[in-house]
Amino acid sequence: MGTAENKTKPTDVTPERYVASVENDIRRADADALLKIFAEVTGLKPQMWGPSIIGYGRYHYKYESGREGEFLMTGFSPRKANQVIYVMPGYTDHSAILDRIGKYKLGKSCLYINKLADIDLNVLKELIASGFSEMKARYPDWQPE
Repeated sequence: MGTAENKTKPTDVTPERYVASVENDIRRADADALLKIFAEVTGLKPQMWGPSIIGYGRYHYKYESGREGEFLMTGFSPRKANQVIYVMPGYTDHSAILDRIGKYKLGKSCLYINKLADIDLNVLKELIASGFSEMKARYPDWQPE
């Protein structure tokens, strides 16, 4: 099982080029804003992961099963239905922040936002910073790209 490869890997497409190709005007404008927000909070340059995820930083993981690989520390994806915000440690310990953020839906490590106007951007920055700090503590050998 340790030989299975992660299908979501860094690509050579620039995040700016990808965002410019987003068809929905609001989703594209929100993605432009998220490029700035994530860069401000993380201090890192974005990297495309697979065809649609914009990530910041990377870490190496290894599961008890033996499967290992690399993945983004935090990031987002401007999907057709909504913006997906990835906070990799998950959202279980961030309920106090989420209580203040605004309108969203939640997955294990995904926050689904219809549009940025539905949330408090300062609280979003706090959430990104909290998750990113937690990832840096869990994975001290993390890489900026």
